[in-house]
Amino acid sequence: MRYLTVLLLSALVLPALATDYPETRRQATTNNYHGVEVADPYQWLEDWSSPEVKAWSAGQNRVARAYLDGLPNREEIARRVEQVVSADTVSYYAAQRIGDRAWFMKYAPPRQQPFLIQIDADGDPATEEVVFDPNTADESGSVSIEWYKVSPNGKLLAIALTNAGAEVADLHIIDLETGKRIDEIVPRVNGPTAGGDISWDSDSTGFYYTRYPRDGEKSAAEQNFHQQLWHRRLATPLSADRYEIGELFDRIAEIRVTAHEPSGKLLLTMQFGDSGRFQLYLRETNGAWHRLSEYEDELVQAAFIDANALLILSRKSAPKGRFMRMDISKLPETASVPLFEAHDKALASDFYGDPTFIVHGGRIYAKSLSGGPQELEVIDLNGSSLPAPELDVAGVGQIVPWDDGVMVRQSSYLSPSSWLLFDGTQTSRHPLSSTSAVSFGDYRVVREFAISRDGTKIPVNIILAKDARLDGSNPLLLTGYGGYGISMAPAFRPARKAWLEQGGIFAQANLRGGGEYGEDWHRQGMLTKKQNVFDDFHAVMTHLVEAKYTRVDKLAIEGGSNGGLLMGAMIAQHPADFQACISHVGIYDSVRSELSPNGAFNIPEFGTVDNPDHFRALYAYSPYHNLEKTAYPAILFMTGENDGRVDPMHSRKMTAALQYQNTSGKPVLLRTSGTTGHGSGTPLSESISQQVDRLVFLLDSLEMQYKKR
Repeated sequence: MRYLTVLLLSALVLPALATDYPETRRQATTNNYHGVEVADPYQWLEDWSSPEVKAWSAGQNRVARAYLDGLPNREEIARRVEQVVSADTVSYYAAQRIGDRAWFMKYAPPRQQPFLIQIDADGDPATEEVVFDPNTADESGSVSIEWYKVSPNGKLLAIALTNAGAEVADLHIIDLETGKRIDEIVPRVNGPTAGGDISWDSDSTGFYYTRYPRDGEKSAAEQNFHQQLWHRRLATPLSADRYEIGELFDRIAEIRVTAHEPSGKLLLTMQFGDSGRFQLYLRETNGAWHRLSEYEDELVQAAFIDANALLILSRKSAPKGRFMRMDISKLPETASVPLFEAHDKALASDFYGDPTFIVHGGRIYAKSLSGGPQELEVIDLNGSSLPAPELDVAGVGQIVPWDDGVMVRQSSYLSPSSWLLFDGTQTSRHPLSSTSAVSFGDYRVVREFAISRDGTKIPVNIILAKDARLDGSNPLLLTGYGGYGISMAPAFRPARKAWLEQGGIFAQANLRGGGEYGEDWHRQGMLTKKQNVFDDFHAVMTHLVEAKYTRVDKLAIEGGSNGGLLMGAMIAQHPADFQACISHVGIYDSVRSELSPNGAFNIPEFGTVDNPDHFRALYAYSPYHNLEKTAYPAILFMTGENDGRVDPMHSRKMTAALQYQNTSGKPVLLRTSGTTGHGSGTPLSESISQQVDRLVFLLDSLEMQYKKR
């Protein structure tokens, strides 16, 4: 019989649970930083190679499973979550077009993973063909596609595949006519943080690719660093591949490449870790490489206008961004001139996602930011504004050249993503726009502002039923991120319906540290100013209570990764101001985070303990180091064994510390998945399992009566 099914009263569950956690020994371990002795009693939980640590983690999983599986109405909730998440919700993303054919990634539950299709550019469903389906490669859903690129002649596919969410991917070349793999498998082209990229030669006979060290070239601890660019010609031995550039780059270099197919020139953008600081390089057709900018030049993104000119997004003396035109006709000499002065709205830049601007047909198409919602700006090459498509309160996704105009992916909170065609004057909907059987017609979106500790206005977007009463009685789930200059834009999430239909309200805060208002907004929430992010989120919590959207005993918070750090800070700093927390793959030991394999990439964002000022800031907010004996809310930590971005040791140490310090008797649970990583590539079945655990935990923690559907 499962642990909790024998208990009759929920009041008895929590004290009993506290005695059922795995035994966790405390050690008198300390580390000295700048004369400060920092206690670390659970440092031994960092070592995943230790049988003791693995046994402890398995024990935590058993406790979590017993608790979550024993909660009321779980089976009914599981059926409803599966129904919502697996509903007829089809979406297409990651588009590429060559001639009259187009390629898209397709998400179509109940398949475990998205897959790649090709289709006529007009979107005729009769022409759709599956190009590569990882679901047939592995029935468990562990294999997933990191990225792909079709060759310029439309005949070959380069596709990066990974396993179990690890994000370390090998490159496969597939003949699109036969569907068979050709050529050698190129190992380790993608990594957890720096990612990876490819650019085909214009004649489709070879390609440039990002390359990580292979076995024997670096130690195991160094294999996710030292990214370089290499070139491969098809049908030759891997040993014949040609090194291009990267040996002198920083250890934490992150590389992206773009080709100008007519000329054969190659543009390389290199970021220093996750810093938002870049260098630009250009390869001429004779093989010569030229560095176009230094970090201090603050050039953050570039695109070819033609063979002799680049369009550059600059933040130099323009934190909201401005466009520059760079003459590259007389390298190594360059000359840059601004197209116009800084925008009123911030121009977006995103190293990790799709390009935030493109040049096509003599026009610039660029995303701009409005504190969360985004717009598409259209500008001519002289800097004059042109008519732009009207979008909903939306997030703007990929921008794809399409005939004489563009196709752009738009997302919103209440409607499935749309692919919109814009020809310069008119906007129409492409047939591959997403559909969903999950309706949000009974809900509305409200946008308000909270006032942070220093007076800064913080946007919050609220989804609630049209007939919801603001009397403080509503359960509310609040989320946020606030880091890396990432802008949290509206997005459609069918799984959210399972929460809303239980009478819940959902809110998303746009915090400093993100990019919602430009680079100044980011800088106000990084390094020694990171505490601003936590103050912003707490201000939003307070606002939602004071405005009677909810009350403290009905308020839950949730976040992941950097947003998990945010959750940890709320747990440590304001444990009495909310009732429940769900935190995914979070950073909790801010003092030792940089020692993890991925931690070095994060130093430009968070700082390093080697710097006394950084150390003081890190130690002051580090969630793990700022817990005390007190009553904590109900907490569910979720992590994946294969996470290469945030070491799961953070979740283990934070769980152990909270279980020791907590006096409330409310659960502190750790759920570790053995088949996932940081989140990408998670199979649908595991995603559903996580959603079920989230919902039953929230309903129980907020004392909500389940409403049958």
